[in-house]
Amino acid sequence: MELANKLKALSQKITTLKEQIETEEATKTAFVLPFIDLLGYDIFNPTEVIPEFTADIGLKKGEKVDYAIIEKNVPILIIECKHWKEDLNTHNSQLFRYFHASKSRFALLTNGIEYKFFTDLEATNKMDEKPFLEFDITKLKEPTINEILKFHKSNFDIDQIVNNASSLKYSKEIKKIFNTQLVDPENDFIRFFSSRVYSGRQTERILEQFKELVSKSINQLISEKVNDRLHSALNKEEEKLVEENIESEQKNESKIVTTEEEMEAYRIVVAILRKKISVERIAYRDTQSYFGVLLDDNNRKPLCRFHFNGKIKYVGLFDANKKEVREKIEKIDDIYKLDSLLLKTIDYYEELEVEKVN
Repeated sequence: MELANKLKALSQKITTLKEQIETEEATKTAFVLPFIDLLGYDIFNPTEVIPEFTADIGLKKGEKVDYAIIEKNVPILIIECKHWKEDLNTHNSQLFRYFHASKSRFALLTNGIEYKFFTDLEATNKMDEKPFLEFDITKLKEPTINEILKFHKSNFDIDQIVNNASSLKYSKEIKKIFNTQLVDPENDFIRFFSSRVYSGRQTERILEQFKELVSKSINQLISEKVNDRLHSALNKEEEKLVEENIESEQKNESKIVTTEEEMEAYRIVVAILRKKISVERIAYRDTQSYFGVLLDDNNRKPLCRFHFNGKIKYVGLFDANKKEVREKIEKIDDIYKLDSLLLKTIDYYEELEVEKVN
């Protein structure tokens, strides 16, 4: 949480200051050094963070990388910085040479906003062409923050990061490929699905017909799964609110007075509803603000509510979306006039049960 807050503060600082940062040196001072600092390394200690670290490359002597983070006199992370407006993709080759010369297992290429972490998964002491971790510090998500945390001084473990880097790198590439296929699927991707649902020859014409269908079906499936997750989260939140309401009501039970008028109304509702359900399934709970009639003694299954505390009496009825609609009554016997609406509420719950089964 502390790292997340520090990253958020740095992100806001970058957004505010970047247009005033006109040089590469200013980018390092305002953006990159604060990032190194929040990772727990002392930027003022030259035995821990070395600026202009020398990395001799073959016959080239005195080649320098912007920063090296040192542990036990050995570089564990070399960092090459560029101006925040520069495209990092044109600078990989320079860092590639530094990586080989420094013997570090990790390299970072950054312009203070975009960060690309590299290692040597494909060949020992030879930097991979593609980063295993990359992010925009102004658009961080929780999983990325967890990966950054592994580079914190208190957590740094070379073997653990390298092992995890493989999973991160290939997972990232798979996601990119899959995202491309969702937008413009290739024939091999289309054929994977079409050959399983269509028994005829997989001609160009057939693949073209399936192209839109495959893309549409997968995107629709993803959308449905997202909606299911949201629905599940909303249900949990609703259950939490119901539990909180119950606790609140229980605390105020001593203030609740159930009147004979409310009980008489309840008996009328029971008489109406027993045409469709057994009496045992009908329950009531009295609160300070209303008298509630429930199905299966479940607060999430309201059948109706009596609002008899004021001068005007109302019966609250529920539609298919559990939205309460109040009906004014002059006397208790007027509840009999609402019998069709009360019975319809039972229909709504039965339809929901059928949907769950299907």
